[in-house]
Amino acid sequence: MAATWNGLFCALLCSTLPQIVTNNADGCADLRVGQYLCKSPKIDDATQEPENCKDLLAWVECLPAPNITCLLSNGTKFRFSGEEVGFNKSIPCRNVTGYSYKVAVALSLFVGWLGADRFYLGYPALGLLKFCTVGFCGIGSLVDFILISMQIVGPSDGSDYIVDYYGARLTRLSITNETYRRTQISP
Repeated sequence: MAATWNGLFCALLCSTLPQIVTNNADGCADLRVGQYLCKSPKIDDATQEPENCKDLLAWVECLPAPNITCLLSNGTKFRFSGEEVGFNKSIPCRNVTGYSYKVAVALSLFVGWLGADRFYLGYPALGLLKFCTVGFCGIGSLVDFILISMQIVGPSDGSDYIVDYYGARLTRLSITNETYRRTQISP
């Protein structure tokens, strides 16, 4: 009698378990890291930013891994072979207007004592002051070189430097009222 109950239970469970697993397929955009691979964006040579950048966002195509089943944006379930595009993912762009990071650092290093770096970045008053004081007797030139090379001082119009897309970009982290604070659990 117990063997029939076990067989009946196993038959019921084994017939419904695949339906439960496949019916709970998540959307393709909800896949975890490692379950998809996004293509590299096409980079504009002049700005070193993605070509399709609008409102500081660009979109790249993502390919789910082989044998991954997920829901497409139209609601249909699809099993991927690794060659099909499953969804698009947004990546951030930066606002650049033509000021090169390499040029700014080179000007600051070699002719910063004449104020050329500040003239280039759009600060003519500081450039003239550095020119008249020979870079604040060298101390101002050294400080400006450090500030420009750390990307703390940027172009006067508020834009970002043109830096190679896969180059040494710096991201400033700050804590604001919108920053999520997580309590640290001590071990």
